[in-house]
Amino acid sequence: MIASTRGGVLIDVRVVPRAGRAGVDGARDGALLVRLHAAPVEGAANAELVEVLAGTLGVPKRAVTIVAGERGRRKRVRVEGVTEEAVRAACRLPD
Repeated sequence: MIASTRGGVLIDVRVVPRAGRAGVDGARDGALLVRLHAAPVEGAANAELVEVLAGTLGVPKRAVTIVAGERGRRKRVRVEGVTEEAVRAACRLPD
């Protein structure tokens, strides 16, 4: 689900668009579960995903990049400037 890389981490993410509230909501099926208000139209959900992850992890939005799955619910996201331990703590994930 979370893999350390040089300068950051790669995170497998599963998004739930059109949710009642936006935010990280634990893990599901081996991926970080992120609920989003936005609909998956014209990149709105992807933009909100970047905002939610940046805010949760305390990094600037430019440090968060979707590297795979832009058009699906399962995505792979690179976050620069954080460690695997910091992500687990910020998202309240078990070790």
